[in-house]
Amino acid sequence: MTSEGGPPEMKVNAAAFRRSHVATDADAELASLVFVLDLQETAHAVPRLRDWAMDRLAPAPGETAVDVGCGTGTEVRRFAGLVGQIGRAVGVEPHEGLRAVAEERSAGTTAQYLDGDATALPFDDGTVDVLRCERVWQHLDDPEQAAREVARVLAPGGRAAILDSDWATWIANPADPEFWRRFNDAFCARMANPFAGRLVRGQLWAAGLTVDDDVGSAALVMPDDVVRNPALFRASAALAIEEGVLTEDEVEVQERVMVEAVERGDAFLSVTMYAFIGRR
Repeated sequence: MTSEGGPPEMKVNAAAFRRSHVATDADAELASLVFVLDLQETAHAVPRLRDWAMDRLAPAPGETAVDVGCGTGTEVRRFAGLVGQIGRAVGVEPHEGLRAVAEERSAGTTAQYLDGDATALPFDDGTVDVLRCERVWQHLDDPEQAAREVARVLAPGGRAAILDSDWATWIANPADPEFWRRFNDAFCARMANPFAGRLVRGQLWAAGLTVDDDVGSAALVMPDDVVRNPALFRASAALAIEEGVLTEDEVEVQERVMVEAVERGDAFLSVTMYAFIGRR
């Protein structure tokens, strides 16, 4: 699947995380999705924000804990260890390939996986004690419905953590400001809900949940190895070239200056993630 730490060619873009997406090369796209998710977990910001949210969710033995859009199941397995044999740890994942990877990685644990998505959760009213949903909101056409679903399935005393990015905070150094504006505008235009991070709090309140005043945040700073081999940037830039937003020459220049910046020690590429705790 990988070569020198990553796939030789990324077959993934923002649309691949949407339930309506149909892959043209399912195996290659799945390999890319798994690579991206695993790579993100190596960044310091992701486990840091996950730990912040998990501390506040405080899953207890015997509770039902759900991860919506669970990907490869990392946090479902963590739930399984916390709720114990008498509890229930469930991952909800609409992508069949990712669900299969999660099941394979969870062999020997009590983690369970279901098909479903954030806007139509496969649970009865008031049956979930703990729920988390990480970087799913940005891919939703109807995040308000997702918030209502979270409120519907939570039991009295239930807790939910919604973690997501706000892509207006995506910054790069070095980068020509005009180039980066066009690149980021095109990237955001392909996403259903690119500014999710600033909207989650109000959506949870509107759904009837009480939202903690304390908001978690962490800057997902891309490691130098990612910037040095900019496969993810190139995948998005290729779409912007097709759309006529950028030229191939501009993209090649940006790749070169970022790689050179890594060697000088001043490359910086990051997006800010936020975490909100809602309570029933």
